[in-house]
This record gives sequence, structure tokens and C-alpha cells, in this order.
Amino acid sequence: MSSTIKLSDHFHSENCAISFELFPPKTDEGMALLEKNVERLNAFGPSFFTCTYGAGGSTQSRTLDVVQRVRQITGLPVASHLTCVGLTVEALRDYLGEAKRRGADYIVALRGDPPKGSETFEAVEGGLSYANELVELIQDSYPGDFGIAVAGYPEIHQEAPDAQTDLDNLKRKVDAGADVIVTQLFYDNIDFYRFRDACQAAGINIPIVPGILPVTNFKQAQRIAGMCKARIPDDMAASMNSSDDADYQFNIGVDHARMQTIDLIENGVPGIHYYVLNKSDAAAQMLDGLSLGCKS
Repeated sequence: MSSTIKLSDHFHSENCAISFELFPPKTDEGMALLEKNVERLNAFGPSFFTCTYGAGGSTQSRTLDVVQRVRQITGLPVASHLTCVGLTVEALRDYLGEAKRRGADYIVALRGDPPKGSETFEAVEGGLSYANELVELIQDSYPGDFGIAVAGYPEIHQEAPDAQTDLDNLKRKVDAGADVIVTQLFYDNIDFYRFRDACQAAGINIPIVPGILPVTNFKQAQRIAGMCKARIPDDMAASMNSSDDADYQFNIGVDHARMQTIDLIENGVPGIHYYVLNKSDAAAQMLDGLSLGCKS
């Protein structure tokens, strides 16, 4: 393994481990700004960073640029996202080989959303249809080389007909060899605790890491909620919608994520994954003064 730290090991310490998710910028200017934000985020003691890529794998090369650069800046383990969308098994193996060469320690293994313009996911000829198949491919092709994270959905995946079907799908990913579960974002911790209890009852015993997005305006919250079926609590919606002032909405959204974080820690989560949208202001305000991460 390129990292001496297994992915699951981050979540077996006394501290609540944190990690940050990035996306690949489209321009060199964006990359320079990302690097500055990574340096700022690194001060909060994350265990690792992750980097996603565009729909249909449109920014895969740029993703690995970010993975390589973040590892150089921080010295920390880095995870690359990988989806089944538009890729044959051979192409997936090629990507894994390149990810390993460029220093990726972990893979976030996802089926992926349907390409733009499509209502349903369809595997390409010679490709994979489900995330558990991708986990199996990683384990078979590069045994021991990558830690593997998979996605969990506290409010059920938007394509799942019911909670039990969604849980069965998650169990298949875990049984295929996933090391940790990172959840889709949510705004009400009750949804996460319900999901965690259901996972434990189903015999899922790997770390379950909540995913949090500190939203900075109400329109953003509504848009993201519409994309991933995340329920916005009434009190949060009322507070954010009570004023159009940008600073006011920023503070309400960040304070809500901070309170989520505090409550999650008090309820024994092993770590928290933050969707920071390549920015650091909201994360810095949210995490200031909290006892999180790996403190040097």
C-alpha cells in the first residue's frame, strides 16, 4: 500500500477523524486557489482528502492532478473517486493503475449518476452495473493496494424503491470488501442515527462516517436538497429564508453545520467527512475551536 495507514484505521482512535472532499478545478487559476484552500484546511488536522470528478469521468485526469498535488502539499493520504459511468472493466483497471502510480491511497467506489440527459443508469458494454462490482474489481485487480470507501444514504438513494432495498445494496458493497461507509450529506442528524441503527441491525460493522456540507445560502441548500433528496429541517429553512443578506445566510448555514458536528461527536461518530466545495471559509468558521482531527 502506498500509505502506511489503512483507511479504516483513521476511525479507530480517540479523536473524531475528519476528511475533506474536493473537486478538480477547470482552470490553472482554480487549481492555484484550491492549493491555498488545501493549505488552510490542512491546519485543522484532517486524516485524508478525497477528490471527485465530473459527470461521466470528464475530469478524471484533472482529478489525479489534484490527488498528486494535495499529497505533495499535505503529506496526507488522498482518495480518488471512481465510478462505473461510461467505463469498461479494462478502462477501470487502467484508471486504478494510473491512480496508484500517482499516489492515490484510497478509492471512493461509486456506481455513479446517470450521464446528463439520461434518466436511468446503463452500463456500457464491457462495463459494470453496480458499486459492489467495482469494489470486487478493485480487490481482485489491486489486492491490498487501496483502501475502499463506499457511499451510504441516510435518506435512501433516490433510485431505491425503499429503505430495505437500499440497505441490502449497501450490505453487498460492504461484503465485497469496502473498508468504510461515507454518507451522502444530510441536514438533520436524526436521519443519520436512524440509518446507523439500521446498518448495525443488518450486521454492517465497518465505520460509518457522516458526510456534512456547510451550506452558505438558502438557494444552494434547496438546489442540493433537490439533487440528493436531503430534507431541510423546518427551522433551518425558516432561518435561512428570513433574510436575503448574504452574510446572514452564510452564518446560519455554517452554524447549522457546526451544531450538527457537535451533536455527532457527542453521539460517538468515528469521523466526519466534509463536502467543502473547494473553499475554506465556511469550514474554518465551522471548525474553529472544536476538538477534531489529528492534532500535532
